[in-house]
Amino acid sequence: MVRDKPRSQMIEENIGLVHSCANKFRGRGVEYDDLFQAGCVGLVKAADGFDEERGFSFSTYAVPVILGEIKRIFRDGGTVKVSRAMKEKIRFAMKEKEKLAEHLGYEPTISQLSEKIGMSVTETAELLTAAMPTVSLTVDDENSSGEIDIPVEAPEERISEIMSLHQTIELLEEEEKNIINLRYFKGFTQSKTAEVLGMSQVQVSRKEKKILTKMRNKLIV
Repeated sequence: MVRDKPRSQMIEENIGLVHSCANKFRGRGVEYDDLFQAGCVGLVKAADGFDEERGFSFSTYAVPVILGEIKRIFRDGGTVKVSRAMKEKIRFAMKEKEKLAEHLGYEPTISQLSEKIGMSVTETAELLTAAMPTVSLTVDDENSSGEIDIPVEAPEERISEIMSLHQTIELLEEEEKNIINLRYFKGFTQSKTAEVLGMSQVQVSRKEKKILTKMRNKLIV
């Protein structure tokens, strides 16, 4: 069972993963704030279900869960429904967050806010993430007005891509892993790779093309 403090830290420290995952679905007919909100639901679910005894990092576990929640909104009609009761809770939580921040002199943690409003850390996290808007640039000049959404490069973007790559490699057969390791991690030429693995250069070339196609298909969302 994950305690509240570690769970709140995991949620706070991995919000960037949600941005990273949501950005992969930009331009597919669903507003970014809906993508982000669905991803936040996935992050909270991942925090609730994570078991560190399984031997892998939280971010490795969380990414598929976050992506799963984002994909769900495409199956369910493209929006995340927020009930009136939920909106009332969000307004209440945001007001109390402002008061607590003024009292403390800094932004309160999820744990501190959950204690203040008498809700669980999980529910508090859901309210805060649901309240987060898209990052936008307001345009207001004599020729035009409105808002332009701009993508935000999350610090974890690179980490997320590397994790996805490593997860894909883990699904390969042993021989396929060896070829990728020698060619792309050790920088061997096809001829050197063939020598190490006891193959011909032509065999390595053909296998490499098949492996890359296989990996590309798995990485494409």
